Formats: sequence, C-alpha cells, structure tokens
Amino acid sequence: MKRVLATFLCVLSAGAEETLTLESAVRSALESHPLLAEGRQRVESARGQVRQAPLTYNPKLILQAENYRGWGTRPIQTSRETDDFAYLQQTFETAGKRGKRAELATRGLRAAELELEVLRRNVARDVSLAYWAALGAEKMRELLLESVRNFQKIVEYHEIRVREGAMAENDLLRVRLELGRIELAANNAALDAAKARIELFRAMGRTDFPQVRFADPLQPPADEAAGWSEEQALERRPEARLARERVEQARANLVLQRANARPNFDALFGYKRSMGENTLIAGLQWDLPVLNRNQGNIQSAAAGIKAAEANLAATEAIIRAEVQAAAAEYQTRRRQLRELVGRLVEGAGETAKVAQAAYRLGGADLLRLLDAERLRIEIELVNYRAWMEYRQSQEVLAYALGVKP
Repeated sequence: MKRVLATFLCVLSAGAEETLTLESAVRSALESHPLLAEGRQRVESARGQVRQAPLTYNPKLILQAENYRGWGTRPIQTSRETDDFAYLQQTFETAGKRGKRAELATRGLRAAELELEVLRRNVARDVSLAYWAALGAEKMRELLLESVRNFQKIVEYHEIRVREGAMAENDLLRVRLELGRIELAANNAALDAAKARIELFRAMGRTDFPQVRFADPLQPPADEAAGWSEEQALERRPEARLARERVEQARANLVLQRANARPNFDALFGYKRSMGENTLIAGLQWDLPVLNRNQGNIQSAAAGIKAAEANLAATEAIIRAEVQAAAAEYQTRRRQLRELVGRLVEGAGETAKVAQAAYRLGGADLLRLLDAERLRIEIELVNYRAWMEYRQSQEVLAYALGVKP
C-alpha cells in the first residue's frame, strides 16, 4: 500500500512540473525580464526627446506700462501722461539649430534602441547558457540516483551471500562504503542541479523557482559544423552597430554645438500708447558673441567624437576576439565528442560488463568490480558534462556571430 501511495504521489508531482524548452525559456525572459522593462522605458524617454527637439520657442506676450507715479500734488492723467505697451516677441533660431537638434535626438533614439537590443541579446545568451547548465546538472543527478539504486541491489545481493556464508563480511563492508560514497555524490549532484535550476530562473528574471522538466535533448541526433566570419559578426552584432551609432551621435552633437555658437535673434511687434497717441512698435535684438562663443561645448563635443571612435575600435577588436575564442572552443568541444568521449563511454561500459561477468563467475575480486563500476560512472559524468559544454559552446558561438537572437 505504501508503494502504491508513493507511486501515486510521484505521478502527481511529475504532472505538476513545468515543461520547459530552451525556446520557451528565452521567450519568457525577453517578455518579462525587469532589465528589459527598464530598457524599454529608456527608449520611450528617447522618443520623448525626439518629439521635443524640433519644437521651436513660444512667442512672448509683453504688457508694459511706464511713467506711473504715486506721489506729487497733482493726480496723474493716465490717458495722456503714461506710456503703455502691448507687443509680441518671438525668438528665431539661426544656423538650422532646430533641424540639427532633431537629428541629434534621432541619433539618441537609435542608440537607445540598440542598447535595448544589446540587453535583449545578453539576457537571451545568459538564459541559453543557464538552460544547458541546468539540463546537464539534472542529467548527472539522474545518473547518480540510478547508480545509487543499482548499488543498493548489489548491497542486498552481498548481504544475502554473507548470510549464506558464501562471502566474507569485509567485502560487504566495502560495498556499503562504495554505496555511501555514491549517495554522497548523488546528494551533491542534487544540490548542484537545484542551484543550476535556480540560476536559470534568475537569468529569466523570475522570482519563483519551480521544479521543471527539461524538454530539449542534451544530445542532439546529428549536428553540422558551424561556419563563422568576423566580418559578418561585425555587421550583425548590435554592440558594433551601437558603437557606430555612438560615433554618428557624437558627430551630430558637434554640428549642433557649432550651430549653437551662432546667436539667435528676437523680433518684436505690437502696440504703444504714448501721450494719448496710439502707435506701433517693432524691433530686433540679438546677443553679441563676444565672450561666449560656445567654445567649451564645441571642445567637449570634438573630444566626444574621438572617444566614440576609440570605443568603436575597441568594440570591433573585442568582437573579433570573441568570435575566434568561441570558434576555437566549439571546434574543441565538437572534436572531443566525436573522437574521444564516445570511445571512453563505450570502453568504460564494456569494462564494467566484463568485470561484472567475471565477478559472478569468481574470476575477479570485489575491488576490481568496484573500480570498474566507479570508472563507468565517472566516464558517464564526463559524457554528460562534455555534451553540456558542447551545447554551451554552440550558444556562445551563435551569439558571438550575432546569429541569436
């Protein structure tokens, strides 16, 4: 009855697990990650600047009265002795400042959009790497749990042999010690799997960490060698496009600052009443660029261009290095799987089978059997770790080339 109940509870818990694929994990992160929400608001802020930049100055309505007094023996005659003004004053920009300001704001919006794209790419990359790390850790946990169950059967077998007097109790103690070692390794693997799962959901931007069932296979049925090109990566990667956009933004800022050195002028036109006479008033006024010719902002903008160009060169160098490193890692991981790991797994499996058969027939001692089984488990762990690292190297190369997302 207890076994039936335990099985039923296991089925219920398995059915409650969330099924998670790499695609759904990345999609969920891109839809709801808090960092991306912040990036979207920065884009909205830049859109507001684009909307504001081309707007011109509002006209000023000026109401002015002169020659009023509140002292003396004779009352003032406001209709004849005061001067009253009512006029509009409008500032007119020169040197195309409004268009240049709008161009700079547009460049800022494009840079904010590229920053969001870089952020999306980084989030997706972190989720992809965390997904394969969590899946690999889960596979290693399952392997060690299965090994624990197998060793428990071996312990039971040896307990029977000891009770029958067909085996020394010292051999039973060795088997039990080996079982304890594997149980400890399984506990550590369970902890590693839990931490990897939590790290995956953290990378996804989630605040809950449910149990999941990974739907993607760790070992793909077939794969093709990926090609790479540094020049294509420089065209695709949003970091490179952002660095180029920063250069254009700095140049647009220099153009605007040079235009700001040209003074604007104000035109005014309106009504004047003086000495009982109604007249018109008109005028022009502008600043004289004697001391302030915006030279400080122009110098700062020119230095900003050099800084942006240096950042572009550094970004391109980093991308080239990332492509080369990712390609080298991918080739090495792929070669290890094709040429080494598979043979190791096959050889360790055959060694374990031979040792088990020889032990049953009395042709091998217990220590050789335990060594063979220990080697098989270690090689299986190496196999899962190699596939996990290979999957991660695929993701790293894809993101280095700008293929994802």
